[in-house]
Amino acid sequence: MSTNITNFDDLIAAARREPEPQRLLFVFTRAELPEDCTTAQRARFEAGAGGALTPLACLDKVPEELGTFGELLEESRQFLQDWTIVFVAALSGKGGLVTSSEDAEGPLNKMVESIKAGMVSSFIAFDIDGLPVMLTAS
Repeated sequence: MSTNITNFDDLIAAARREPEPQRLLFVFTRAELPEDCTTAQRARFEAGAGGALTPLACLDKVPEELGTFGELLEESRQFLQDWTIVFVAALSGKGGLVTSSEDAEGPLNKMVESIKAGMVSSFIAFDIDGLPVMLTAS
């Protein structure tokens, strides 16, 4: 998907326009402060910046199963009360067939490992308001 994504609705619309069916992969994370943090890192975190993003839960859906970001937020709150950032990636189907949830497990696991390693540049990140977030290393 090579579209300018300014909000969650843009992402869904772009996924629906793709020539091959898409499966969207979601990893919900929470910002946490590592135990071995410095005083400066603690101060930044307490000011609302910094910290490490810890994966909490995964979800995959086809765009047709998604409505608004508010609906995704409500669904996520059923299994996860407190998340900070959700990372999203798209998995393209082949020959007009969407990738199955079972086949999405491997890519979802790789996504989780990438997030744990701080390699998030290939994902779109959204905050709890459904707005894209640009993450920087600190």
